Amino acid sequence: MKAEKQPFHEEHATRIRRFQEVFADSGRSAAACIALREVICHFFRHQGREMAWRETTDPYRIFVSEVMLQQTQVERVKSKYPGFISRFPDFASLAAAETADILDEWQGLGYNRRALALRGAAQEVMERFSGQLPGEVRDLESLPGIGHATASSIAAFAFNRPTVFIETNIRRVFIHFFFRDEDGISDAEILPLVEMTVDRKHPREFYWGIMDYGTMLKKRYPNPNRRSASYSRQSRFEGSDRQVRGRILRILLETGVSEPGALYAGAGVDPEKGKQILERLKKEGFVREEGGNYRIT
Repeated sequence: MKAEKQPFHEEHATRIRRFQEVFADSGRSAAACIALREVICHFFRHQGREMAWRETTDPYRIFVSEVMLQQTQVERVKSKYPGFISRFPDFASLAAAETADILDEWQGLGYNRRALALRGAAQEVMERFSGQLPGEVRDLESLPGIGHATASSIAAFAFNRPTVFIETNIRRVFIHFFFRDEDGISDAEILPLVEMTVDRKHPREFYWGIMDYGTMLKKRYPNPNRRSASYSRQSRFEGSDRQVRGRILRILLETGVSEPGALYAGAGVDPEKGKQILERLKKEGFVREEGGNYRIT
């Protein structure tokens, strides 16, 4: 008689116990990293999340999703990604887009500088790389708004490269499993473990799995990242300059043009602070002044 297959949770618990046994015997070793890889990959096979950018290997679409996901929750990106891709389906259309059109699609994602950096990156892809996204991390890092972690994730997801990098969820998983009773853990301590754990044959799926596992841990346990040396609390959004900037841009997208007083009132900011924010927006290329009024550049 054929044995009944174990339910997911039982099978997963068995894999975690296996990791714990290996870790108890050999510490932060290659064997423990392989055991952790089994935990991650098993979880992803059964519990992996569905996302539009995981259903394509188009480098452009993956590039856009990774920039959107910087400092933004997945659910919010899920709601904005389809419209953005529909309006700007490739590097050429994004490179030629007007600022107002990009900001209109970007509303709700926050950190509007990323939108302009994304267009700048598209322009460089068209000019320097003949419209084809490069697959090397060093080339990706040379694009506006792309740091090492984002460049590495794009290389992994778009080109299936076994890159080694750390971001919030990766850090959370490794601290949870390898540094249970320690504080002040540095990324330099984590990186060699990531390198030994990454699935070099299937890096794309491995990193999807570890992102999902980190998200699950955040919901179930006190955040392990608080014990990281690089941990810092996110500044409060309510009443921040970032919130006021977003309100001003939203008003200008809706009205087309506005005088400063109306912008300050609509954004709920005093004139002195509002003037400073408007000046920064002008210097950064978001808005321009015409006869004492302001509009999107």
